Amino acid sequence: MVRALETDYTKAGLTAAERVMVDYVVQLTKDATRISRADHERLRQTGFDDSAILQITLIAAWFNYINRVADALGVGREG
Repeated sequence: MVRALETDYTKAGLTAAERVMVDYVVQLTKDATRISRADHERLRQTGFDDSAILQITLIAAWFNYINRVADALGVGREG
C-alpha cells in the first residue's frame, strides 16, 4: 500500500473515508486557497467531525511547513 500511495494514491485501495481525506490533504498541499465548504462537507459525509477535520488540516499543514523549512535549510541533502 505504501508504494501505491507514493505512486498513485487513487489506486491504493483506500476506503471511501480515507480517499476523501487524502484528496483533501492533496488539495491542501497543492493550493489551500481552493479548499471550500464543499470539501469539508465531503469529509463530514464520510464520518469526520469538525474536530477530526481540524486535526487532519493541522497535521497536513504542519508536515507541509516542516518539509519546506527542511528543504530551505538543506536538511537531508548532501553538499
